[in-house]
Amino acid sequence: MDYLYYVFFLLVTLIVLVTFHELGHFLMARWAGLHVVRFSVGFGKPVLSWYDRHGTEFCIAMVPLGGYVRMYDRRDADAAAHAPRRPARSYDVLSPWWRIAVALAGPAANFVLAFVVFWILSVMGVSSLVPIVGSVAEDSPAELADLRPGDEIVAVDGVDTPAWTDVSLALAGRLGDTGVIQIRTKRSESPVIHTVGIEDWLGSVQDPDTVGALGIGVDQLAIIGGVEEGEAASRGGLLAGDRIVAVDSEPVSLWSEFVALVRESAGRSLEVTVERGADLATVRLTPAPRTGEDGTRYGYVGAWLDTPVRMVRYGPAEALGRAATETYAKTVLTVELLGKMLTLDVPATNLAGPITIGKVTGDSARAGFDRFLWILALLSISLGIINLVPIPILDGGHVVYSLVEIVRSKPVSIRAQAVGAQIGLAIVVGLMLFVFYVDIARWLPGS
Repeated sequence: MDYLYYVFFLLVTLIVLVTFHELGHFLMARWAGLHVVRFSVGFGKPVLSWYDRHGTEFCIAMVPLGGYVRMYDRRDADAAAHAPRRPARSYDVLSPWWRIAVALAGPAANFVLAFVVFWILSVMGVSSLVPIVGSVAEDSPAELADLRPGDEIVAVDGVDTPAWTDVSLALAGRLGDTGVIQIRTKRSESPVIHTVGIEDWLGSVQDPDTVGALGIGVDQLAIIGGVEEGEAASRGGLLAGDRIVAVDSEPVSLWSEFVALVRESAGRSLEVTVERGADLATVRLTPAPRTGEDGTRYGYVGAWLDTPVRMVRYGPAEALGRAATETYAKTVLTVELLGKMLTLDVPATNLAGPITIGKVTGDSARAGFDRFLWILALLSISLGIINLVPIPILDGGHVVYSLVEIVRSKPVSIRAQAVGAQIGLAIVVGLMLFVFYVDIARWLPGS
């Protein structure tokens, strides 16, 4: 039933994003003195509708893949049927500057939503995994740049990276580039600068793993977070903070490696070497035999991982600046990536459609409400930017029409707008079909 879970979060996400987008158009239209005929979330036949005192119909339609605000325009064939009850302006008499304001209000609302979400997250605090390097692949770009297990990545190209997601996003901004990536790490409390050379970096790769491509493993180091009283780890002398470096003289650095050795050593004594402060110590552990639900026998020592988690929180006033910085940075990153897709420096197959959005939002909701909000803010920024693209039927196309009118001192002809609308519709439908195809291909078995 997972697909119903993902569909639910896809619908929730679309409804929130579309509602805010159309609310921007609606409020600006009202400010301009226009009569709004209908505010619709979704397309097709309304399943729920009501009217306000101005005679505007608010409705939720059957197909929730978008929405629209219909404004009174005397040029409509059925204008008389939707004439305002009270004196109000018609869209055709608006100045081009007002029409630009109405068109831009939708994308602006999406940026405002992202800003508000980032502010909420900054105030309530976000708990994130600290980006500590778990492993470095042999002969990888990371090893050549002298990154080592245990290094904490604190910045990429001058952008602070308090969490792994920040590292991934900062690296994503370099897709298709040639030059160097500068990574700043903290090693034993001292800053170290690493330079990684790149050439057309991951430019032809779909859904690239930017961190893994550098040879950096995000596996967690084998550092003891605590021990269970009375179990083998406690009796053997393991302490919180111990970093395991070897088991029976075999080097061990990752928690997954230590767990695997313990599980396969039930009842057998192990000599474990740990790094304790500046010294090395040796303890002996005998994993207790346990039996799993499937009857499998495994070893257990009663120790748990020290998970490096950072809580990032700001005061309400300070969070305003943080939210503005986050919104700006994520907007620039999205514009750069879309630009690279247009110039073919990054494959367009990295675009995400409804299936991917549903999967990502559903998984983020499982990870926590804060992660869902964070993804919602990123998607809101993306929706705002896409609607600014100067394609007829999109908000950017309406802005272009109005700018042309300002330059020519006369409006673009109805016929030219009709032709433009057909071309724009074809482009948008074609893009949607392409994104659906990429989405389906991405999730097919073996793809």
